[in-house]
Amino acid sequence: MAGNIRLEVVTPEASIVSEDVQIVVAPGSFGEFGILIGHTPFLTTLKLGTIRYKAADGVEKAVFISSGFAEALPDKLTVLAESAERRRDIDVERVKQAIKRAEERLAAKKPDINFEKAKAALSRALHRLKLAETK
Repeated sequence: MAGNIRLEVVTPEASIVSEDVQIVVAPGSFGEFGILIGHTPFLTTLKLGTIRYKAADGVEKAVFISSGFAEALPDKLTVLAESAERRRDIDVERVKQAIKRAEERLAAKKPDINFEKAKAALSRALHRLKLAETK
């Protein structure tokens, strides 16, 4: 079936993506899923990962998300993400600093350090760095 769907990726702070696309592949909590025009409606949770999509003009693009929810409709995919960042907007130096901070927290092994939070921060930063360096 030919045609485009509307992709909306929003966070509590901003609208990150709002454009017509040919296809979207997103990191569902139970595995990646793809959406094309005419898809059966559904709701799902999303995990840390990359939303990849092909814009209406054929250009392939990517957006990092930390987690969230997605609603698929026959003509639209709406993503409500905790945080999201387009690949082109990722500041590599800032990400490397975040990796260093998280690794230092994990290595310190102090009782006042929240290790789960530090591991999550490290995981987010590593994924953002990998996405930024994949062009």
